[in-house]
Amino acid sequence: MKKPNYGVKKSDQKKPASGQRVSNFQPRERRREEYAKVNGGVFVYSKPISVAELSKAINVPTPAIIKYLFLRGKAVTINQVLDDETIGELCLEFGYDFKKEKIVDEEHFEELEVQDDEADLKERPAVVTIMGHVDHGKTTLIDAIRSSHIVDTEAGGISQEIGAYQKEVHGKKITFIDTPGHAAFTAMRARGASVTDIVVLVVAADDGVMPQTIEAIDHAKAAGVPIIVAINKMDKPGVHPERVKEELMQHDVIAEDYGGDVMTVEISAKKGMGIDDLLDMILLKAEMLELKANPKRYAIGAVLESELSKGEGPKATLLVQNGTLTAGDYVVVGETYGKIRRMTNEYRQVLKAAGPGTPVSVIGLSAVPSAGDKFMAFPEERQAKEIAEKRQLSKQAKERSGSSAMTLADLNNLVNAGKVKDVNVVVKADSDGTAEALKHNLEKMSTDSIKVRVLLASAGAISDNDVLLASASHAIIFGFNVRPDARVRQKAEENHVEIRLHKIIYELLDDMEAAMKGMVKAEVVESVTGQAEIRHIYKIGKVGTIGGSYVTSGLIKNGAKIRLLRDGVVIYDGKLGSLKRFKDDAKEVKEGYECGLTIEGYNDIKEGDIVEAYEMVEKTEGGAA
Repeated sequence: MKKPNYGVKKSDQKKPASGQRVSNFQPRERRREEYAKVNGGVFVYSKPISVAELSKAINVPTPAIIKYLFLRGKAVTINQVLDDETIGELCLEFGYDFKKEKIVDEEHFEELEVQDDEADLKERPAVVTIMGHVDHGKTTLIDAIRSSHIVDTEAGGISQEIGAYQKEVHGKKITFIDTPGHAAFTAMRARGASVTDIVVLVVAADDGVMPQTIEAIDHAKAAGVPIIVAINKMDKPGVHPERVKEELMQHDVIAEDYGGDVMTVEISAKKGMGIDDLLDMILLKAEMLELKANPKRYAIGAVLESELSKGEGPKATLLVQNGTLTAGDYVVVGETYGKIRRMTNEYRQVLKAAGPGTPVSVIGLSAVPSAGDKFMAFPEERQAKEIAEKRQLSKQAKERSGSSAMTLADLNNLVNAGKVKDVNVVVKADSDGTAEALKHNLEKMSTDSIKVRVLLASAGAISDNDVLLASASHAIIFGFNVRPDARVRQKAEENHVEIRLHKIIYELLDDMEAAMKGMVKAEVVESVTGQAEIRHIYKIGKVGTIGGSYVTSGLIKNGAKIRLLRDGVVIYDGKLGSLKRFKDDAKEVKEGYECGLTIEGYNDIKEGDIVEAYEMVEKTEGGAA
């Protein structure tokens, strides 16, 4: 059958013979051929679109679209805005593929989804972060890899700042980042900078898995970064690497020889043992990840470290993640901008250009950026300056508008809106057993629409690092019988992290369950009014134990409800018995003043304990009443 010519003019078409029946029906294949293709058969859109706009864009008559939808039970008008599902259905019906693009302006360049031509992509160096417990040999390992003596120049042999170094192995480069700990790693993620491809977790064979090892594992998992375990100090007598692997299994880090997918290598950074094996493993993992970038575009990347140098002004260590950074380029870094006046590598050698995966130190910025800030190069100074100013205004507006972090109220809204969402949770409790029990019960609450992910469950006070992890992962912190101090509370407020505190397990679980069922309502919550540190103990006959105290934040009121905290853990919950300034009774004592206090019905107080005063207030949608 000859293909009909849909391109001829209506006046040129032959009229049907007398008495011949005319049918408007055409097979789908023909109908698809009738309409002109859009962008090679793909309809690309970025915002809501009406029936009339879609008709014009894909060159299909409006009545044809309305009729098609009507026959499928959807009555629409010419100006009605279509949802994404309907747009996709119509495009497929009339012979097009479709794609919705996220339009990102230059001001939000960190949100750009870079789409490079496959032909321009080249293999780039893997970026490796060394993490682990203090004194397990992180910097000594870097020292062994570079065959240098970094550790000798550092105070007490402990890393004082982030350093970035490159090593060539079998003709391929690897970029190493030596951090002072996982806090810096997480702070970068909190600002949206996922700079690491692989984490090398250093565990001392004679020490095993320690608290900071566990935290490093939790942070690497939360970032979705693969781990290679380097079991260090194998030169020491009587060490058992199998014990380390067994301890790691308890934290879902399962070695390959135990049936898992985590590479492990036994090393002695001090003696240089196993270093080549570790480097080979890193190259193998990098090959599996297929790390590529386009050196032909303007550079984008992240800030690893920054400082204000007396002689050179604002100075920053940048990691080029894609593109090539060239001396003389104009860059926007976070909310600042500048021109790259000088660019050097870790050996202080001046570079003219730095490709993907290369760390460089630069000067020429107008202000000191923050670690984790994203940067992008632009062709003109005017453009860079305008974008930096817009980003500064956006940051100020965002800070004024409040939180972008997850709260239980947000979870409630998501449930009511019927949206699928992963809810990240950090659990801190007064014992490991309680933390594990809470983790188990919270994760069991996952449903088809909401998955509860416990990123960290451990014993101890809520710390700065917990707040950083929650901020980076948009998590809620649940504290059970533990309290944050005033400094941690302030950090949580600054990072818009919600901390939910409980002392009864079922109430904590009910709190989460109610939110997951979309039932979060106005509630009575506690408000901490102040904290005082006990600095001296006085025991007086009938009076009992008096705590000579210093109010470190807020104010302490006579007769207030209080908690006694020891190392961040709640030891006692009760009421203030008496409050004095010198020999006189006091109604309240404010921050910065000393006082004497007793706790009603409790005398076992010690120097260093924290007395936390609180009151119960009704929290409504508008805030606390």
